[in-house]
Amino acid sequence: MITILLMFFEEIHESPPSMISKSLILCFSELHLTFQKIQFLLEDCSREGAQIYVLMKSQNIANQFRVLARAIATALDVLAMKQIIICTEMKELVELVAKQAQKAKFELHPDDELAAKQVATVLEQFENSFRPDSGVLKQVLDYLGIKCWSSCDGEIRFLEDEISFQVSDGDEREVSMLSSFVGFMTYCRGVIFEKLDNRSTYQAENKNSEELMKCLNPEDFQCPISLELMTDPVTVSTGQTYDRSSIQKWLESGNTTCPKTGERLTSTELVPNTALKKLIYRFCWSNGISLAKSRTTSTSHTMTRTIFAGSASAAEAMKFLAEFLANRLAFGSDDEKNKAAYEIRLLGKSSMFNRACLIKAGTVSQLLSLLTSTTNPTTQENAIAALLKLSKHNRGKRVIVENGGLGVVVGVLENGLKIECRQIAAAVIFYLASIEEYRKLIGATEGAIPNLVELIKIGTPYGKMNSVVAIFGLTLCKENHKRVLEANAVPTIVDLLCSSDRSDIVTDSLAVLASLCESIEGAVAIKESSAMHLVMGILQTSTSRAGKEYCVSILLSMSIHLGMEAIAVLVKECALTTSLYSLLIDGTSHAKQKARSLLKIIHRFHETYSSGFICSDVAEDQFVHAW
Repeated sequence: MITILLMFFEEIHESPPSMISKSLILCFSELHLTFQKIQFLLEDCSREGAQIYVLMKSQNIANQFRVLARAIATALDVLAMKQIIICTEMKELVELVAKQAQKAKFELHPDDELAAKQVATVLEQFENSFRPDSGVLKQVLDYLGIKCWSSCDGEIRFLEDEISFQVSDGDEREVSMLSSFVGFMTYCRGVIFEKLDNRSTYQAENKNSEELMKCLNPEDFQCPISLELMTDPVTVSTGQTYDRSSIQKWLESGNTTCPKTGERLTSTELVPNTALKKLIYRFCWSNGISLAKSRTTSTSHTMTRTIFAGSASAAEAMKFLAEFLANRLAFGSDDEKNKAAYEIRLLGKSSMFNRACLIKAGTVSQLLSLLTSTTNPTTQENAIAALLKLSKHNRGKRVIVENGGLGVVVGVLENGLKIECRQIAAAVIFYLASIEEYRKLIGATEGAIPNLVELIKIGTPYGKMNSVVAIFGLTLCKENHKRVLEANAVPTIVDLLCSSDRSDIVTDSLAVLASLCESIEGAVAIKESSAMHLVMGILQTSTSRAGKEYCVSILLSMSIHLGMEAIAVLVKECALTTSLYSLLIDGTSHAKQKARSLLKIIHRFHETYSSGFICSDVAEDQFVHAW
């Protein structure tokens, strides 16, 4: 059929334009539109990682192809062949194609039907809390061509992307169905496939994909009419793509031409450009850009999706898998324990529901035991990373501490088999420190704070950040201030401020200094590290509102605790008052209050200086209480 139509179009292409009537143009436009729909449908069916999705949607896909075949037949039937100068044989072939398209049947292969029924049965078994037969799962996976861990993981990643896409559209029924497929494939990945294969290769490809997304220009996704990011791109009969709302307004205003090309539209039908919509969504997700449509619906749906499994079958599949992984951690071989830890690391990455199931199954105590027993750096990294994911759950924090995990985590922080393990351990401490009662316990644990400070010196930017935020969390407990100062944290953090060009690290480092500066001991340590000029410089150049507020807090605390010794340094910086006045205009309420207090101290200094009382103890007392 395709070959005949291609030959037909090539012959028509050679015909003089004057021989093509308006009725012929209309028919060809309809054919063009139909072929576009077929192309989009084929692209959807051939996406990598979409095997189970296509299988379970196969009946719907067959129906769509049947409708499109009928559309081709209709367009060819009304085509005025007498007006076209082509050979008789070609006309007869085109008429034959039209008849075949009209009678074409798109039926499922019996093997497809069987495989789809097997998947549906497994999902029903999960929903009824019945563990499915592994043999049936292997049959389905073999039929789909999913023969290794990485292929199964690719299916899950595709489905999760599709769920995020459907969440943005608010299609809860589709999300529930896709969640069931994720549960099916996740269970298979953890239970059926014994070995991790080509994981690094897959991750490298995924990283390259992310880098490609970052290279795309948002202007490529702008609607030619509104110049806004397209949230629902559709294609018109001329082949141009617009945002649905914009082109609909254009058409409803009585316009009958393509806004971009000026060509007359032969049809007002708008064809959804699904591939482009997914690309826009992925681009926005990768670059933190909010789609206008998703601002009101996506956040709540996404949060709900992480708390709940998405469907009853997905929930039960996760519970079965959690029990399986806990058992592997307890009784498996070294390789099996490593794989189980890695599976937990993946499962706990973004789903609160998964974390709750894994914690309830008893994986925390097994992961802690694995940390103390393994001599394999990769296994240790997977185990501590898995604990990091579980520590984000409040119950996970409690179970870690109640099982003696605090000392184990600090042990990894100090003597991890590789730097990545130590850096992840610092992140675990940060999450544990979010619980008030644990801050004192962590601070009193031998080696915790000194090793966090040491990691600031030797870690990667990721490790430095983890250590800084962990120390900040610990300084929320006043009893830890002395321990942090004794660990020589202030000069270390000041060195980090001097060397780092990352705004997030700078802001969090300032937060630590601001917290320590609340005591006179902290203020003295900051003064001795000669950090005042550095802090004033950051205040003048930083674009972070939080960073500026921390700078003002530090300077104000030092003025209060050190009096004239600090104030004399402040008043010599002429540009400081300009920065403080700027904060009075665009700072946060707390920043405005602190800036106002610091300005009062500086003004009082100048007033007292001009009155001749600069050395008076009374005058100094007036400075520090001016706020």
